[in-house]
Amino acid sequence: MFTGIVEGCGKVEDIRTSPKGAQISISTPFDLSNDKVGDSIAVNGICLTATDMSEGRFVAHVSGETLSTTNIGLLTSGEPVNLERAMKAGERFGGHIVTGHIDGTGKVKKREQRGDSIYFEITAAEDIIGLIVNKGSVAIDGISLTVNSVTDSFFTLNIIPHTLELTTLQDRRTGDSVNIETDIIGKYVERLMSRKAPGKGVDMNMLSECGFI
Repeated sequence: MFTGIVEGCGKVEDIRTSPKGAQISISTPFDLSNDKVGDSIAVNGICLTATDMSEGRFVAHVSGETLSTTNIGLLTSGEPVNLERAMKAGERFGGHIVTGHIDGTGKVKKREQRGDSIYFEITAAEDIIGLIVNKGSVAIDGISLTVNSVTDSFFTLNIIPHTLELTTLQDRRTGDSVNIETDIIGKYVERLMSRKAPGKGVDMNMLSECGFI
């Protein structure tokens, strides 16, 4: 489990891809002495398992499924990546619930300066857009962000200078690919609402019977 609060930007030391998967080596800006092989680390929002670890560096394997649903295969040696280690129980929850399971990729449609912030428009597939709501939460490359607005084909974000400075969003330009993870709560609600069997699912009758309305 992650929160979308990026700990720092690491750097890709090496990445080797094949049709079956990939192996990636990443240097970190934080101390790994209290971490171990088998721990989860989100790389641009993708939950990966550390298979090897040394001072300031870890290695992870990437499955073919992950290569097909994320932009990790586009990474090159020397490229910065957002990093977040899995949250420990009892720690402060600063962002929103992020699983590290990417729904798909989107593209930067527009980037422009608006006051002190940077305005982004992100396009995405219809099934992803359908799970994004105005003023809701979304993780872009592992960064917990608030949606400004949403249309049938894109959604908008305003990025404050602090977030821009500490994440890879500072380098994102029009046409760039980004990993998108929608709010897990919205996914469960959609799943419940789509169940058609009698007595199952969430509808107005069920909410009334349970005292919610």
